Amino acid sequence: MRAYAVNSFTEPLVEIEGADPQPKGTEVVVEVSRCGVCHTDLHLQDGYYDIGGGKRLNLADRGIKPPLVMGHEVLGRLAAKGPDAPIADSEVGKSFLVFPWIGCGECEVCKRGQENLCAKPGSLGVFRSGGYATHCVVPHPRYLVDVTGVDPSIAATYACSGLTAYSALRKLDIDKENDLLLLMGFGGVGMSGLQVAQGLGYRKIAVAEIDAAKRELALKHGASFVVDPRDAGATAVLAEAGGLAGAIDFVGAKATAEFAIAALRKGGIYIAVGLFGGDITLPLPPLVQRAITVRGSYVGNLVELKQLIELVRTNKIAPLPVESLEFAAVNEALDRLRTGKVQGRLVLAREI
Repeated sequence: MRAYAVNSFTEPLVEIEGADPQPKGTEVVVEVSRCGVCHTDLHLQDGYYDIGGGKRLNLADRGIKPPLVMGHEVLGRLAAKGPDAPIADSEVGKSFLVFPWIGCGECEVCKRGQENLCAKPGSLGVFRSGGYATHCVVPHPRYLVDVTGVDPSIAATYACSGLTAYSALRKLDIDKENDLLLLMGFGGVGMSGLQVAQGLGYRKIAVAEIDAAKRELALKHGASFVVDPRDAGATAVLAEAGGLAGAIDFVGAKATAEFAIAALRKGGIYIAVGLFGGDITLPLPPLVQRAITVRGSYVGNLVELKQLIELVRTNKIAPLPVESLEFAAVNEALDRLRTGKVQGRLVLAREI
């Protein structure tokens, strides 16, 4: 087995080698052919999240310590199964997408199918070794999702960016035909958000993005219109378009949150998704008087991932641009993502 691991926070990943994993109990082993490179991996590599006011949430305090094999958008061939794994021998050799947001499996939250919200997470590429490797151990075959007929490089991205966008959009309660939806940021997850929103039937979709090239890309991919949130008249543009009913913030920074919340019409909803960092202050009387909703949305659950894949199979979601790189180029991929030099998504790929 070969993998690329964070041996020390803030440092480039290093290649490590070891014996191929042997599954135990209900475990299965996936031989990895694709793994998406996600912005969350940058926080994992850095070892902290910025929570505003000069404070950090250190990952070591949450039990996340090097060596860490990242990668949570995993797709590959089922290579082996443990003696208690409830999956037919005939499935070995087939390719699957892996649901990575695994919980303890025992608490009431997990039993309700919301493992992504478990208080004792075991997420792949975060708390368990992930897909920046030739092999990935998955604790149970229920986390394997059939993506037959879907391009494998695109399918890999649905495990996080696609699922994250889908779950956030499902939390909105607005009129898809007539209400205005704003997407903050047009990176990889923001682009997924636009594609999924269109697939779900949203018809008035604005994109706020500071990068002019990405604003043009958003228009090319179906945005109704775009704004630069730094422009003094950006909020007025949204008001003239009928008022902002819902906003999904794929950046999750102080500036993007403050812009979107200020632009909401009465009764509007703001959903924070991105983890760029920072904090906000909300005066309570206007929160009540405007009757707005401010909430977070963290990735998604297994049922939502399966729903998303079925939606993909109806051809209602256009494929987003994906660039494939060799696994050995993982540090290059992370560096490009960190400097914003990616349009669409980067996926590590190898033939098996």
